[in-house]
Amino acid sequence: MTRAAEGPGNPAGPEGLDTQVIVVGAGPVGLMLAGELRLGGVDVIVLERRLTPTTESRASTLHARTMELLDSRGLLGALGTPPVDPRGHFGGIPLDLTLPSRHPGQWKVPQTRTEGLLEEWARSLGADLRRGCELLELADNGSHAEVTVATPQGVRQLRAAYLVACDGEDSTVRRLTGVEFPGRPAVRELLRADVAGIDVPNRRFERMERGLAIAARRDDGVTRVMVHEFGRPTQVRSRKPEFAEVVDVWKRVTGEDLSGGSPLWVNSFGDANRRLTHYRTGRVLFAGDAAHQQMPIGGQALNLGLQDAVNLGWKLALHVGPRPPEGLLDSYHTERHTVAGHVLSNIRAQALLLLGDADVEPVRTLLGEFIASEHNRAHLAGMISGLDIRYDVGDDGHPLLGSRLPELELTTPQGRVTSTALLRSGRGVLLDFSTGPDAPLRWIAGLWADRVTAVPAGPCPTGVLPRGADAVLVRPDGYVAWAGSEEAGARNALRRWFGPAEPGL
Repeated sequence: MTRAAEGPGNPAGPEGLDTQVIVVGAGPVGLMLAGELRLGGVDVIVLERRLTPTTESRASTLHARTMELLDSRGLLGALGTPPVDPRGHFGGIPLDLTLPSRHPGQWKVPQTRTEGLLEEWARSLGADLRRGCELLELADNGSHAEVTVATPQGVRQLRAAYLVACDGEDSTVRRLTGVEFPGRPAVRELLRADVAGIDVPNRRFERMERGLAIAARRDDGVTRVMVHEFGRPTQVRSRKPEFAEVVDVWKRVTGEDLSGGSPLWVNSFGDANRRLTHYRTGRVLFAGDAAHQQMPIGGQALNLGLQDAVNLGWKLALHVGPRPPEGLLDSYHTERHTVAGHVLSNIRAQALLLLGDADVEPVRTLLGEFIASEHNRAHLAGMISGLDIRYDVGDDGHPLLGSRLPELELTTPQGRVTSTALLRSGRGVLLDFSTGPDAPLRWIAGLWADRVTAVPAGPCPTGVLPRGADAVLVRPDGYVAWAGSEEAGARNALRRWFGPAEPGL
């Protein structure tokens, strides 16, 4: 087992690679990343230890920003019309999540459904998913990454230009590379189970004298229960808890007996709060729970990981391509490490509010009063939903810059289209709103025609662009990289985010 070498390495590996990118882990994050890489034309192998997809539906909440991203890849239609609740919570205190978006609120999609959808999408794009493959060894050889894998056919070696760890909070890649994972270990724990054949009241973050109880009965008659007993120390576990432990703790907290129920699955999770020092180490990168560990409060953990994948996918695809933008791949760490810091901070605060004993009640009461203010409510809703993310794109002017582009209805020569639909190819988009006879910005964007689509978009909706701006450059992940009318500014932005122009143009 070799520690991954430091340093950026070269954009492309040597001849004889098995693939351009290896993704370790076929959970939602790994599958999302595989699809994003395939949109960018990158060959990718996904290694997954499990022989079959999981049947344990852990995370069940998709937030507004994640729904927007799935829409930008044309994936929402396959989800149908999942239940949506405009209400969320902050540390168990009710919070209206309504904000300007086509998809406000909490969308209830079982993780099994999300994972199945993303697997079908990634495979349809040509991702090579290999199940029953367990990572044994990993080496970063400077010019490529090499892994030793136990497969159903025996032990095999694979080489790739880059490897991305999407293998969860107990990441094998993280262990093999020995990267720093600083933070705080768990001091509180929730037990969780899906149970058939019980009849208990639905409870939404009900704090009782001895602990916290949550119960939600599904349409199929199965009830998800979660319970925390105040003051009960976190257990050091080498395996999942037994249902009998859930029964005992639930009875001490609520007085109710679950022993006659049939558990479908049982697990536990604590309030550990950790984040990698660096999301990239040489030719090894990390995403999702492999990069950060947090209590899955309000569904933020899954959404954070899926958004990691969308941020990384197009950048890594360009980086292994023929004209990589200088420094683009390192912006993955810069942008997502910062976002994770904010999310982990709010989750730590929520864990204290949710699982703290009676001493936190005055703080909960005060926070409830603050949330009653619209400004404060919107601030917390933006944080939980991911709609408040604004990346540093090097311009402190208009608030649109670095933020997600809100969905626009556009008039193009091909008819009416939404800005979301224009992102479905996984390419950058230059929306040109100029109305004069000349189109210099579209001509300039044509020099990047293999990576950026230039669209004459008719008159711009009022209030969208900075004053005096004729065009907006949107990254493949939907965030605004540049807005303006100067040809030099357009060239610089295109070069920064998409690399050099096509040779000879």
